[in-house]
Amino acid sequence: MAVDVAGGRESRQRRDAAPGTAPVSAVPPKAQAPGSPAAGPAGDDAWQTQLRSRGYRLTPQRQLVLEAVTRLGHATPEEIVTEVRRTAGGVNISTVYRTLDLLEELDLVSHAHLSHGAPTYHAAGLAEHVHLVCGGCGAVQEIPSNVLADLVTRLRDDFDFSVDVSHVALAGRCGDCAGSGSG
Repeated sequence: MAVDVAGGRESRQRRDAAPGTAPVSAVPPKAQAPGSPAAGPAGDDAWQTQLRSRGYRLTPQRQLVLEAVTRLGHATPEEIVTEVRRTAGGVNISTVYRTLDLLEELDLVSHAHLSHGAPTYHAAGLAEHVHLVCGGCGAVQEIPSNVLADLVTRLRDDFDFSVDVSHVALAGRCGDCAGSGSG
């Protein structure tokens, strides 16, 4: 699927990739805002600045985790550790979890619960979005959060409830699965 950032559609990420292959990124590096913390190699200085301004160093493990999150798009800690181990075989899952916790605290990564399994992480600094998750094929699509503006307003006005749309994942069926009757 082609990327149309202005229209809010991102490439779909299939969870059924063949073993040993990297998942397709749901957020290609080109779709990221220039200068965002996760903009790739040019953004390394921004990562270092954010970390150092809060008293942390950009260690090799932190850099590898940030790079893996950027490359993979929405990825579980297990997918991230697999990607990191391609470069640094000695990194274990607990290091990845600790690093993800720190990077999220520093607003460099964000997580979402796209299914009943482990949370998925993606680079922060991108436009706020909502996730559409297909129960048939596992595709994840990002849409601008303003699509839910009326619902957010109604929840605030009618129920005095403030929604964090960055953690919203809506389950359903994509057009391909709905059209084929699968899922």
